[in-house]
Amino acid sequence: MVQRVIVVGAGLSGLSAAHTIYLNGGNVVLLDKNNFMGGNSTKATSGINGALTRTQVDEKIGDSVRQFYDDTLKSARDKARPDLIKVLTYKSAAAVEWLQDVFNLDLTLVSRLGGHSFPRTHRGHDAKFPGMAITYALMQRFEELAEAEPERVMLIKKANVKRVNTSGNTVTGVTYSFNGEETTVDGPVILATGGYAADFTETSLLKKHRPDTYDLSTTNGAHATGDGHKMLMKIGANGIDMDKVQVHPTGLVDPKDPHAKTKFLAAEALRGEGGLLLNGEGERFSDELGHRDYVSGKMWEEKEAGRWPIRLVLNSKASNVLDFHTRHYSGRGLMKKMTGKELAKEIGCSEDKLQSTFSNYNDIADGKEKDPFGKKFFHNLPFNVDDVFHVAVMEPVLHFTMGGIEINDKAECLNQDGKPFEGLFVCGELAGGVHGANRLGGSSLLGCVVYGRVAGDSSSKYLFQKVLNGGASTAAQRLGQISLHIDPSQPGKISVEWSNGEGASSSESSAQGRMEQQSQKSAAPVMPTSGASGDSSDPGKVSKPNALRDFKVPEKEFDMEEIKKHNKKEDLWIAVKGVVMDVTNWVDEHPGGPEALFTHMGEDATEEFEMLHDDEVIPKYAAGIVIGRVKGQEVRLEY
Repeated sequence: MVQRVIVVGAGLSGLSAAHTIYLNGGNVVLLDKNNFMGGNSTKATSGINGALTRTQVDEKIGDSVRQFYDDTLKSARDKARPDLIKVLTYKSAAAVEWLQDVFNLDLTLVSRLGGHSFPRTHRGHDAKFPGMAITYALMQRFEELAEAEPERVMLIKKANVKRVNTSGNTVTGVTYSFNGEETTVDGPVILATGGYAADFTETSLLKKHRPDTYDLSTTNGAHATGDGHKMLMKIGANGIDMDKVQVHPTGLVDPKDPHAKTKFLAAEALRGEGGLLLNGEGERFSDELGHRDYVSGKMWEEKEAGRWPIRLVLNSKASNVLDFHTRHYSGRGLMKKMTGKELAKEIGCSEDKLQSTFSNYNDIADGKEKDPFGKKFFHNLPFNVDDVFHVAVMEPVLHFTMGGIEINDKAECLNQDGKPFEGLFVCGELAGGVHGANRLGGSSLLGCVVYGRVAGDSSSKYLFQKVLNGGASTAAQRLGQISLHIDPSQPGKISVEWSNGEGASSSESSAQGRMEQQSQKSAAPVMPTSGASGDSSDPGKVSKPNALRDFKVPEKEFDMEEIKKHNKKEDLWIAVKGVVMDVTNWVDEHPGGPEALFTHMGEDATEEFEMLHDDEVIPKYAAGIVIGRVKGQEVRLEY
C-alpha cells in the first residue's frame, strides 16, 4: 500500500500543494468532487500579487515586502493576523517566481489594484485571464505526471469527500464517494476545498453567518458550498471570521438576464487601468481604486439615493490596454462599445453634463483640484466626451469568503484548544484569517500558491518524519520494506517508496485497487511548455501528447442555419473552430459554469473560445459531445 499525502480540492491551492509534495519527493493523491479541475481559480481575472519580484525590479518599481505587508495589514483591519499576513507577503515573490521557473509562465505585466501602494499584481502577455493561465499550467502538468508516474501521482475526479477520519487528535485520512461507492484512503490530509460564496444549500453558511448577502448574485461556481468548513468543524476545527464575506463591487449585469444568480466578474484591472464608475446621473461617487468593501458600500448608497444603474466606463486608451478583457466581455454581450454621445443618451444625461464629469476628473488627475473621494492614482488620461468607450452595467456580487478554518503559519489546522491536529493541513480560500476583514485584489491567487506550497511542505515533512522515525502508523510498519532513493542530480531530493508487503490488510488492498480504477489519467497537456519530448523528472517540461491521436471529428456536416435552431438551454449546440458540439447535457461539466455556454446558444463561439482555451481542451475534455463539422468550414483545431 503506497503511502501518500491526500489533497482534497483541485483548484490552484490544492494543485500548488500537490506539486510541492511531488517536488519534495513524496507521493500524492488529488481528489475533487467535480469532473474538472481548477475550481474558482480559473476565473481570477486580475493577476497574482508579489512584492520585490524580478519583474518589479526589471520595471524599476520601488515596492518592498514591508510595504505589501503594511498594505495587507491595513486592508485586514481589526481581523488582521500578522503571523499569517507575514507568510503571505514575505513569500509572495518566491511564489510568483516558482510559477515562472517551474511552469514556464509569463508574469511580466504588472498593474496596481485598489488598496496597493505600488503596482504589484502580475499577469502575462498571452490572451488568457491570469487565473486561467496559471491554473491550467499546473493542471496540465499534474495530469501528465498522473500518466507518467501513477505510482507516485494519482488524480481522482468526481470523488466527493464525505468525512475527515480521526483517531483522537490525529487525522488518519478521508472517506469519499465515487459512483455511489465509498472508499477510505489513509494518510496526512490537506484540505483545499474553497469557500462558501455560492452556498445556497439547506445548510448554508451564508444564511447562517451573513443572511444579508444571501439574496445577492455570486461570481462563484456552484461547487463553492463550504464543504470543507462543514467537515472540519464537525471534528472540532475552528471556524473564524465567518461573517467576513467579500462583496465585489463590479459584477457584470447581463441585459438579457439581469437577475441571474451567477454573474461574471469585471476584473479589478479595468479600474486599475483607469476605468471610471458613474452613477445614473453621469457622476463619479467614489475612489474607484478603494478597497472592495468601500466601493461596494458607495454603490449601495447610490442605490438608496435612486441613482442606479452604475456603469463602468473605459476610454479608448484603457480599452486598448485591456483589449482582451473588453473583447471577452463584449463577446458575452456584457459590455458595449459606444461614442460619448451614445453614452450620455444611455445614461440619460446631457453631453455637457458628461463632459463636465470628465473635465473635473482630468483636473483632479492634473493636480488642479483635490479629489473629494481621495483618489491618488490615475491612468490612461484624459477622458473626453468625443472619445469612444467600452461600457458595462455593474452590480455588487458575492465573490470571496475571508472567513474559514483557523490555521497557523505552517498551514496546520487548529483544534478548539488552539493546538494543531496531527496530519491535517488547510490552504486556499478554506483557510480563515489570511486576509482578515477584507482581501486585496490579486491576493486570492497569491494565497492559493503561498499557502498551498506551505501546506505541501508541512505535510511532506510530517509524513517523512513519521517514516524516518519509525512511527509512520501500524499500516506503514506492516509494509515491510522502505526504500529511500537519493537522486545525485537533485541535491536534497529523496524519493520514498513502500513495497506492497504481505502484511497489508485486504481492506487496504481493495481500497488501493479501487483508487487505481478510479484514477483519471490524461497524457495530453493543455498548455505545453516545452518541445516534443520531456523528462518527467523535470517539472518545467511535459511529454509529447499521445492520447489525442485517437480523436476524430465526425464527418457529418451541419450548416449554420441548422446550428442556430439549437439555441435553447434544453437543446443547445455551439460551433467552435469548424466543429459542432451538442452541449445540452454537458453544461454542468463546463468548468466555467453553464452561463458561459448559455451566452452562445446556437452560435459560433470561436473568438471567445480562443481567448480562454487551447484547442486541446475539446478532444481532451469534451470529445464525446463533438457531433460533426460546420458545413463550408475547415476544422481548425490544433492538438
